[in-house]
Amino acid sequence: MEKEIHKVRSIKGILRVPSDKSISHRSIILTSMANGISTVRNFLKAGDTLTTVNVYRKLGIKIEEDKGVIKVHGKGLKGFKEPEDVLDMGNSGTTTRLSLGVLAGQKIFAVLTGDESLRKRPMKRVAEPLRQMNALIDGRKGGELLPLSVRGSDLKGIKFFNEKASAQVKSALLIAGLNAEGNTTVEESYKSRDHTEKMLKAMGADIQIKEGNIYSVSVNRTEKLFPVDIEVPADPSSAAFFAAAAAIVPDSEIVLKDVLVNPTRDGFFRKLKEMGADIEYTNVREKTGEPVADIIVRYSPYLKSVKVSKKEIPSMVDEIPVLAIVATQAEGETVITGASELRVKESDRIKAVVENLKKIGIEAVELDDGMIIKGKQKIKGGYVDSFKDHRIAMAFSILGLIAEEGIKIKDADCAYISYPEFFEHLQNVVQK
Repeated sequence: MEKEIHKVRSIKGILRVPSDKSISHRSIILTSMANGISTVRNFLKAGDTLTTVNVYRKLGIKIEEDKGVIKVHGKGLKGFKEPEDVLDMGNSGTTTRLSLGVLAGQKIFAVLTGDESLRKRPMKRVAEPLRQMNALIDGRKGGELLPLSVRGSDLKGIKFFNEKASAQVKSALLIAGLNAEGNTTVEESYKSRDHTEKMLKAMGADIQIKEGNIYSVSVNRTEKLFPVDIEVPADPSSAAFFAAAAAIVPDSEIVLKDVLVNPTRDGFFRKLKEMGADIEYTNVREKTGEPVADIIVRYSPYLKSVKVSKKEIPSMVDEIPVLAIVATQAEGETVITGASELRVKESDRIKAVVENLKKIGIEAVELDDGMIIKGKQKIKGGYVDSFKDHRIAMAFSILGLIAEEGIKIKDADCAYISYPEFFEHLQNVVQK
């Protein structure tokens, strides 16, 4: 589906964006391993998270919904049944990588595949350390690409340095560590999103966390996990698009309700503030062990360029495309480095952002691990390609709001992957 976004007068309103994708995935995957029934409120119903529900049902987990509340009937740490068919992971890297950690310690056989995009994404980063734990994983290109087969085995704990600070890798190893002999430790130079360790701790896992120059999280073999009640906050990655819109569209003000502001996830908002944006956290509170706030963002006519370094990337990795959009309106040149992880997302996001910006006449330079965006540019508009990547489609929709001739986006319906109501919500807050 092509979608054309036209220039608007302002953005105004109060919005509760969809619930957090990362926590929604884990609210199904981890509670499936509990002994008993967990409840999940405000679960995100989007392409990727519904894939997780479907996969875990095929693994024998009863998941039911009643009046918007999901109940997950956990069957214990080794209670999964062998699936009768190949497990289709769709477009979801999170479902795939975390499930490899789950399946590695089960006494069952499973085959995982996905769509064309997911079958190109690197799985060695998870498969290799799991093999060090004695997991039996094989697949295309020496077990680096989907489809992958997993035959459950007796696992042993390892110590692993998570060089790319990938939360998916860390989570897969910690989950596998629940069923592994001895201790499993994951270390990171920069702390990646920590929802897995927070949730496992709440469920009674034998887990230890050490903060410092090196972030370390360890888990010992766990006898059982207890069921929990989870209320999923609003997704900061989804909220980022509307925060960006309010910052760059004149005379705008938006209130974003219930947003997760975990320090491993709100890097975009902190960077936007550094650029000079008018941002305020109000009603700060805690929900299910996670910090939550209402975020007010107002138009900022005097934005300035910033530098984004490698250590900042984990807290804003999904928001880099929309940060690049904001950078087109900031004084000076914004330089983003240390973001090579963007090369292996749903698309090559570095290439996708820079190519699309150039296509509509904006000066941008592609770096091996990032990009340089020249600011204070007039946006004429034109035609861009989403590369079937939800974050690219939504980011360029925001740029369309200030484009003189509007922006037309190819395959814009891919927004469904994380934000099914994105275009409807956008329509609700624009003032034409």
